[in-house]
Amino acid sequence: MKQMKCPDCGAQSFYVKDPDDRFTISEFSLEGGALEYTGDEPEDERIPVQDDSEIFCDRCAWHDRLRVIKPTK
Repeated sequence: MKQMKCPDCGAQSFYVKDPDDRFTISEFSLEGGALEYTGDEPEDERIPVQDDSEIFCDRCAWHDRLRVIKPTK
């Protein structure tokens, strides 16, 4: 199975921005191939991450849609 990681630096920690407030983010990890939220916000305040969500690497300047790094079947 292909690991989901940043194509530039190999990190597996990312964040997504709230489309209505660019200063509000939810952090998540893709270690083990599953999305796991890592931030402190309550579960009901987490920004949903979909295949079409723009995600940002937590370690470098890379950003793109989740589907770009998602393994294909």
